[in-house]
Amino acid sequence: MRLAELSERSGVSTATIKYYLREGLLAPGRQVNATTADYDEEHLRRLRLVRALIQVGRLPVATVREVLGHVDDESLGRTIRMGAALWALPQIPEPDTEDAYVRAARDEVDQLLDTLGWSNAKALVTISPAYRSLVVAVAAFRRLGHGWGAERMEPYARLMHQAAVLDLDFVETYPSEAERVEIAVLGAVLAEPMLLALRRLAQEEESARRYGFE
Repeated sequence: MRLAELSERSGVSTATIKYYLREGLLAPGRQVNATTADYDEEHLRRLRLVRALIQVGRLPVATVREVLGHVDDESLGRTIRMGAALWALPQIPEPDTEDAYVRAARDEVDQLLDTLGWSNAKALVTISPAYRSLVVAVAAFRRLGHGWGAERMEPYARLMHQAAVLDLDFVETYPSEAERVEIAVLGAVLAEPMLLALRRLAQEEESARRYGFE
């Protein structure tokens, strides 16, 4: 398809598509002549991914470029490729390791990982943004006087493992490695807010069942 058709099918203006091409977010089309290029379904799929990351995920162009660089890196194995793409998304800063609440939270999270037998997650704690985020959240609870320790987190973690199984089962329905990594990234950007919304809807439903509307 030509640029005009790519624009029409994607809903993205030709000017924006040209900007994405200049920024390296979209691969160049097949050059027909000095002024014309052809684009295919792969360009359309990538363009929709870029728009989702920028418009829905509100990621800056530089971050999207980094994420897509990992998505396209065929030198990496699947686990590392997915991890690199996901870790390129915006993350919280490293917590203060001298903070007593943070140290206590680390102990609780480490105990949780040991209880669950999540040895792979345990091996990545020094570099994992997810581990860091969990420690920060647990530390904040403890600072406010709420005991979110390993025992309380365990049933939630087991539910999340079931969700992870569903996630990767879905990822494996895609034919190419690049598509699998792409859908994993979209899962982080789009599905996580969806899961949060489902959790809140479930809380609203359960609250009404238990306490009514008064």
